Amino acid sequence: MITLNNFVGGEWRAARTESTVPIRNPATGEILAAMPLSEGSDVDSAVRAASEAFPSWRRTPPGERIQPLFRLKALLDAHLTEIAQIITRECGKTLAESEAELKRGIENVEVAAGIPSMMLGSSLEDIASGIDETMIRQPLGVVGVITPFNFPAMIPLWFLPYAVACGNTVVLKPSEKTPMTMGRILELMQAAGFPSGVINLVHGGKEAVNAIIDHPAVRAISFVGSTPVARLIYARAAANGKRAQCQGGARNPVVILPDADMEMTCRITADSAFGCAGQRCLASSVAITVGEAASRFSKGIAEAAASRKVGCGLDDGIEMGPVISAQSRERIEALIAQGLSGGARALADGRGARVPGYDSGNFLKPTVIADVDAGCDLARTEVFGPVLSVIHVNTLEDAIEMINGSAYGNMACLFTSSGSAARQFRHEARVGNVGINLGVAAPMAYFPFSGWKDSFFGDLHAQGRDAVDFFTEKKVIVERWPADWSRRF
Repeated sequence: MITLNNFVGGEWRAARTESTVPIRNPATGEILAAMPLSEGSDVDSAVRAASEAFPSWRRTPPGERIQPLFRLKALLDAHLTEIAQIITRECGKTLAESEAELKRGIENVEVAAGIPSMMLGSSLEDIASGIDETMIRQPLGVVGVITPFNFPAMIPLWFLPYAVACGNTVVLKPSEKTPMTMGRILELMQAAGFPSGVINLVHGGKEAVNAIIDHPAVRAISFVGSTPVARLIYARAAANGKRAQCQGGARNPVVILPDADMEMTCRITADSAFGCAGQRCLASSVAITVGEAASRFSKGIAEAAASRKVGCGLDDGIEMGPVISAQSRERIEALIAQGLSGGARALADGRGARVPGYDSGNFLKPTVIADVDAGCDLARTEVFGPVLSVIHVNTLEDAIEMINGSAYGNMACLFTSSGSAARQFRHEARVGNVGINLGVAAPMAYFPFSGWKDSFFGDLHAQGRDAVDFFTEKKVIVERWPADWSRRF
């Protein structure tokens, strides 16, 4: 069994610790590698390497800084299937889902390669007689990136390409549950020609996270994870005088009106709720049926859940893989049991799932729970598993009121054939991402990945121009050059 190394200053180095955690294939239980729980001294080495690389990298013209991104894009395309297989082995999602994840990450590399245009400043001459004013963008310095298990390739690529294209250097800490994917991608980044120290990787857990946040040379923090952790990291970063963008959890509703195309709605909602085993921050976890939509949707979604083929994501024909760990499966099953004990009904119960040949896998089957009490934990908690709760209301206004009363605000979707209803919904729903007749409102790389309320802490989101604003500081220069000065010398 291999022990993973950190990547510091252009070299792969062993961590200064003997403490490790096993990385397991969630479908088989097989131990894939051991990951070191790096200490503060390991983080300090990475930050020092990034600090030493920063002066030269920030003075590299933007047109030259993006050349390694072009090469990285080509390398990621060439190794797409290989990296997708790594994602599936350590994360559990199907191979098709892993390939789609990496493609969305590559989109961010492509967009960040446009940094010479995206990083442009502005100017105005003669703000007063003979005085001109200019605004330019400059990089921050060393930035820390802390990412979750569920998208081990895509989410780091929400941040890394923009950070380095803007002239910053980076210390990345991937999830301790899925660290192998970014280890392989860092090898490709090395091959793409990024100078030593520009991108560094440190494996670890809470100690490494705190060391990154507390290090005085780290200027900014990018984070994705659960809401409680996002709130803590945002507060700690702010207390240390750092800017931070912290994406939290979600409890995403889909609203189904009676005039929706019900066959399409059930299919798309099932893909949203059960895709990636429900382990994504844009998974639909609550279906709100309006009026006469209740019976038709409930029947259709139960059939879609029961027919979904669950198994190892590397096998042909599999539509849903396992959840990340045995602990996660137990937590999800406990939430389902709590909901049912509170009077809810199981339209499809995925507990106790067994997949032949994979007895050690962390499998759940898609679960649909009807008549969920809106006040119970199952209705209010981010389940992060293949569980869809169904709640019935009488009007669209009731549904919008329920959405706006939630602590979360990541995404909400509406299924309807009414343009008027769609317009009302997108105007009144207090969420950062809105979908109309689709179940995953994932923004393209040139738009920000928005999020409101307890789903996001900060001002500037990942991706696009928000990323450029986050990874740069604005400097304003006011200049006067009187015409007669030249005659004084």
